[in-house]
Amino acid sequence: MKTIYRILDANLDRAREGMRVIEEWCRFGLESATLAAQCKDLRQELATWHKDEFKSARNTVTDVGTHLSHAQESQRRDIQAVLGANLARVQEALRVLEEYSKIDFPEMGQAMKQMRYQVYVLESALVSKRQRNLQKLDQALLYLVTMPSPNLLETVESCLKGGLSLVQYRDKDINDGERIAIAAKLCELCHRYNALFLVNDRVDIALAVGADGVHLGQQDFPIHEARKLLGADAIIGQSTTSPEELEIALNNHVDYVGVGPVFATPTKPGKAASGFEYVEYANQKLSMPWYAIGGIDAENLGDVMKAGAKRVAVVRSLMSVANPELITQDLLKQLT
Repeated sequence: MKTIYRILDANLDRAREGMRVIEEWCRFGLESATLAAQCKDLRQELATWHKDEFKSARNTVTDVGTHLSHAQESQRRDIQAVLGANLARVQEALRVLEEYSKIDFPEMGQAMKQMRYQVYVLESALVSKRQRNLQKLDQALLYLVTMPSPNLLETVESCLKGGLSLVQYRDKDINDGERIAIAAKLCELCHRYNALFLVNDRVDIALAVGADGVHLGQQDFPIHEARKLLGADAIIGQSTTSPEELEIALNNHVDYVGVGPVFATPTKPGKAASGFEYVEYANQKLSMPWYAIGGIDAENLGDVMKAGAKRVAVVRSLMSVANPELITQDLLKQLT
């Protein structure tokens, strides 16, 4: 029971701290009495559930988690990044509280569930759809680019169950009717798992199915025209194979870039491998999200990361394996 109390104590602290960060921006940044009051009410309600027995179970000295950190926690890009990180922190803590309190404090579980819904509403008021999408993109370390497969939906869902949060639908060999039907199903599936869904090349299909954006090559639909059609909220990425192409992508003001192919791959026939040198260049040059791509799998991922990659895009290493969920977990474990 002491272990459960420690979990409840830690997550009550985490949720209250996150709410205070959000409250300060609502009060001093937005000067919104309404939003500040909502934050304060949530924070004070959390305090009412913070029982003395939870606090008594605390043992900071032996807590193995106090020394764990991630590079993304050391710097925030802007105010929206601060808000996004703390909203996510509160939501995660509330979910933990909801689940663990069900064991002995079911009323607390119900209260945490309702508070989590209130935080979702607060998030909608504070963060635009584009900011939410950019936040998801920033947090997505693994990117699946699909290939034709008779088990496409099953494979993608298996990856999503393993923690995948970014999917690109790519199929150049079927008619548009089939393409739209598959894209619509994939879009619904990804959104069900709170993952971003992008379409390769085809702005029209992305529009038709309500995708979160597109990925375009250097010779595909012009980026500025895609932005006009898809709107400001859309995520737009572009492939690059050299510093020169990278400069073009940056001038196009894309949201992320692909860097590669790192290794020769049959999914990019005729494209010479760019190797680690271009990965190292991208690591020095870029502050936006970028994905090393091309022949990357669980065996060579470590070498790609040593060259500077923090995010990778994969095709066959997830689409052509017997257990995509397990491999997804393995890749994410290495990346984190």
